[in-house]
Amino acid sequence: MKGKLYLVATPIGNLEDITLRAIKTLKEVDLIAAEDTRHTLKLLNHLEIKKPLISYYKETEKIKSEILIDKLFEGNNIAIVSDAGTPGISDPGAEIIKKAIENNIQIIPIPGACALINGLIASGLDTTEFHFIGFLPVNKKEKKEKLEKIKKIDNTLIFYEAPHKLINTLENIKEILGDRKIVLAREITKIHEEFIRGNISEILEKYKDIKGEFVIIVEKKESIDEERLFFEKLSLEEHYKYYEKKGLEKKEIIKQIAKDKNTNKNEIYQYFIK
Repeated sequence: MKGKLYLVATPIGNLEDITLRAIKTLKEVDLIAAEDTRHTLKLLNHLEIKKPLISYYKETEKIKSEILIDKLFEGNNIAIVSDAGTPGISDPGAEIIKKAIENNIQIIPIPGACALINGLIASGLDTTEFHFIGFLPVNKKEKKEKLEKIKKIDNTLIFYEAPHKLINTLENIKEILGDRKIVLAREITKIHEEFIRGNISEILEKYKDIKGEFVIIVEKKESIDEERLFFEKLSLEEHYKYYEKKGLEKKEIIKQIAKDKNTNKNEIYQYFIK
C-alpha cells in the first residue's frame, strides 16, 4: 500500500503559529523532507518530536523527488516542510507534488502560515483579486522584463524580497509600474513585525536601510487610474481645498498636489503665490 504525502505549513516566525493538525501529522509520519534539516530540527526539538529527516531543497528537488516517490511506494508516509510557511509557495515542493500526482499518490495539504496572505490581509489594499509574483528574477534585464509583463495587471500585486535587494526592487517597480501606494510587510509574526505604508517615492526617501524579510504589496493599477481621474477633474483651488479639509499644512498640500498632477512643486507654489 502506497504512503501518503503531507504538505505541512510551518511557522514563518512565531513558533506558536504551528497548528494542532500540523503537530499531529509531524508526529505520525515516517519521514520528514525538509528544505534545511538544521532549521527543521529546531522546530521539531521545540515540539519534542523525533523523526528521520531528509534534505529537500531547490537544487536537489528532481533527484530527491525520485527517492521520496520510492519511499512512498514502500508505504512510508512523508511530510514536506519548508523553512517557513507553506511548501511550494516560493519554496521547494512543486516537483514532488507533480510526481506524486503522476504516480497516483494521495496528497494531503495541512494548512497554516503563509506570508503573502498575512501581508495582504493587513495591508489595507484591495483583497478582492490579487496576483502573486513571488521573487523577481535576479538578472537585471529579466527583472525589468518581468515587471513590464505585469504592468497592465489590474489586481493587487504581491512580491517577496530579500532585504539586500529591497531598495533596488522598489526603484524598479516605481520606474516601470509607477509611483504606486505600497505596503511593506516586514518580519511578519516576528518580534520586529512592522507594516510600512506609503507611496514608493515616500518610502524610498524615508528608508535607506531596512532589515528583515519582506512581503511587498502594491496597489492595483485600477485604483491609481480612478484616483488620477478624480484629481484631473479638480481645479487647483478645489485640489487645494480637498487637502486643506484633511488638515494638511500649505507646504504639504503643495507637495501633494504636485505629486497628484505629476508636475514640479515649484510650479504649484508659484501659482498660489500669484
